[in-house]
Amino acid sequence: MAVDAQRVKRFRDRWREVEAIEIEEQRTASVALRWQQLNAIFRLAVGLGLTLAESDEQEQIVRRRWTKLKEIWLNRQEGMTDAQ
Repeated sequence: MAVDAQRVKRFRDRWREVEAIEIEEQRTASVALRWQQLNAIFRLAVGLGLTLAESDEQEQIVRRRWTKLKEIWLNRQEGMTDAQ
């Protein structure tokens, strides 16, 4: 029985180490990488025939906010490029 408990502990410890690495990878992932991952998930959903539900008003509000944030970010990037 002690051998099984040791195996279980080692197994859990290994997976905790894997989890720590995954958390660090996600924390340090670039916006470009995250965007690629999101697009891959979306393409998978489309490929599986999953459809998006009709957009409701709240989704439209969120989309407008993201669009505004993207425009602000792009304008700042242009400003940094011009300054160089």
